[in-house]
Amino acid sequence: MVTLKVQKLIDFVADIFSRAGSSRAEAERIAKYLTTANLTGHDSHGVIRVPQYVKWAKEGVIIPDQKIKLTVDTPSLVVVDGGFGYGQTVTPQAVAIGIEKCKANGLAAMTLRNSGHLGRVGDWAEMAAAEGLISIYFVNAAGSILVAPFGGVARKLSTAPYCVGIPRPGKDPVVLDFATSIVAEGKVMVASRGGKKLPKGALVTEDGSLSEDPHVLYGPYEPNGPRVHAQGTGAIRAFGEHKGSGLALMCELLGGALTGNGATKPDRRFANGMLAIFIDPKRVDPEHFFDGEVARYISYFKDSKLAQGHDAVLIPGEPESAMRAERTKNGVPLTEETWESIAATARLVGIDEAAIAKAVG
Repeated sequence: MVTLKVQKLIDFVADIFSRAGSSRAEAERIAKYLTTANLTGHDSHGVIRVPQYVKWAKEGVIIPDQKIKLTVDTPSLVVVDGGFGYGQTVTPQAVAIGIEKCKANGLAAMTLRNSGHLGRVGDWAEMAAAEGLISIYFVNAAGSILVAPFGGVARKLSTAPYCVGIPRPGKDPVVLDFATSIVAEGKVMVASRGGKKLPKGALVTEDGSLSEDPHVLYGPYEPNGPRVHAQGTGAIRAFGEHKGSGLALMCELLGGALTGNGATKPDRRFANGMLAIFIDPKRVDPEHFFDGEVARYISYFKDSKLAQGHDAVLIPGEPESAMRAERTKNGVPLTEETWESIAATARLVGIDEAAIAKAVG
């Protein structure tokens, strides 16, 4: 295991992206968002993504420093085209517009299409919560066919994330953020690079057998080489049987079909699509009942006799807050395989061995 101090990791990753065609401002923004994912314990959406992002940029799948385009713009609705820019660049632009419209009208909707991988969706819920707003997200990943629906073994769905964020005055927001598959694809990548093993039965082979072997999704691969899910023959399973499969379908239809991103299909350039809904609780609740009731109910929710093996009842966002504090203090741990894949990408863009060694020194 390699452990890097937070700022050193951000600076190193920013150097990679600045040499891969991004402005320094964009490179630092991407690095901060990826590192934040690691800080919150979402290693699947963190710096492990660096090699894939750089590969996409070199292939023209992602366009650096892209500006969004508004194809529909009304007082309460905006339809945004990300133009295949980095998700860490186009998504905050789009979310900021949704926040602005919600503050003006109390309710707003935003759709985003043709975004590069937009990272941890919880970032955008936290962005809205910081402005006192509730937000709800349905996301799909067109061109990323990874997940088998309930009752099937063939890949038909993306990992189709769903997210809700609720602000709490003076406290961290409640942020529910999950893939509708048993695991996100990035967690399979983490497992393939020596990280946390997959839950039992997270994957399904083409003959219907359950598996935890990343090769089911990626096919053969070298330890430090790329992970190409098109080479695998199996799929990730939807979580919760018919419930997760049904929610994934809604994410495809709302985050994909409605936004113009397109629901997942073969031979489609990778792009995230997202439907976001923003609500200003102050406009809904002029009597200020909401904040107090949220606090009361969370206290009631957590005050339960504990099940065996548990030391607390947690609400969404609490594990991330605890992990952020621990890793901010002690550094971000990366498996040897993950670090070597990032270092190999750094070499490809011209970073020398001394700089690579300094990042972990």
